[in-house]
Amino acid sequence: MKFKKAVTVFLAAALTCSLSVMPVLADEVDDLKQQKENVQNEVKDLQSQLDTLVQKMSDLENELISTGQEITQTEEDLKEAEEDEQEQYEAMKLRIKYMYEAGTGSADLDRVLSSGDMSGMLSQAEYSQQVHTYDREKLEEYVATTEKVKELKASLEEKQDDLESTQTEYEAQQKELNTTLEDKSAEIDNLDDMIQEAARKAQEEEEARQRAAAEAAARAAAQQAAAQQSSSSTSSGSSNTSSGSSSAPSYSVGSGNAVVARAQSCLGAAYVWGACSPGAFDCSGLVSYCLTGQYVRLGNTTTFMGWPRVSNPQPGDVCVGNGHCGIYIGGGRMIHAATEGVGVITGPVQSGMIYVRYGG
Repeated sequence: MKFKKAVTVFLAAALTCSLSVMPVLADEVDDLKQQKENVQNEVKDLQSQLDTLVQKMSDLENELISTGQEITQTEEDLKEAEEDEQEQYEAMKLRIKYMYEAGTGSADLDRVLSSGDMSGMLSQAEYSQQVHTYDREKLEEYVATTEKVKELKASLEEKQDDLESTQTEYEAQQKELNTTLEDKSAEIDNLDDMIQEAARKAQEEEEARQRAAAEAAARAAAQQAAAQQSSSSTSSGSSNTSSGSSSAPSYSVGSGNAVVARAQSCLGAAYVWGACSPGAFDCSGLVSYCLTGQYVRLGNTTTFMGWPRVSNPQPGDVCVGNGHCGIYIGGGRMIHAATEGVGVITGPVQSGMIYVRYGG
């Protein structure tokens, strides 16, 4: 009995010494977990900023589309106003010619008709006091209308330049936020590794302490240890996680080829903000036409980002990211409405783009 009591006291003392370092490892793990929680909170804040920025970019893209459409309409209005002005100019020339032929000499007539434009002709005609008040008023009306349309067009173009500048700034901010998020995600992964490593070391040290205590007890009382020894097994659980993926619409080779064929038929078309019409597109307008075969806009790049993603893109899928999009044609290439002055071209899929599939 005394021998057994001595063994028990010895074993308890060994375990007490071995457990004295456990709080150190526990504190290390707790500290790492707190660091991870802090970084995760930073990621949530950054993601919130990114979501807000993406919404701003979506609103800005819609405004650019609207402004582009306004500029197109203003150009048509300006052309119509200039045509009206030219018609009035020709009509005034005929009336002035008639008045001079019926009245004064040909020298004054030649001077008026050779003035070159409506303003010059009006000045010459007023000098000769032969033009009717109606003609002067109509001239002033057409000149004022033309100037007003020109000023509106210039104002809209300035607005579009400002919007495009803002878009560039937003894209730079988005790139910076994405980079920071990637760094923070890597930091979280590193902290996870450190937490797992600390836990592994704690487990190994605990197992080593248990073995040392058992060996010490066995050396002190070999016979009793053989009778009292119980086998214990330590198993470490591992959790299996599975990541769900949203099922993308099924792929059809025929429809995919049709989308690519429509995209190829648009090569060389002009880039016009807000356009989705024969011969003129912006990037989302081109994608909308290629997917539906109709000149009807499906949305903007933010809309497309919400479509089901695909990990194995096929010809006819959509490449989208950073405020731009195009039609995937295979081989890492896409057809897209690049930018003003470039138009619809074939090029490599841009870095950072994702692939989505239209389920319409």
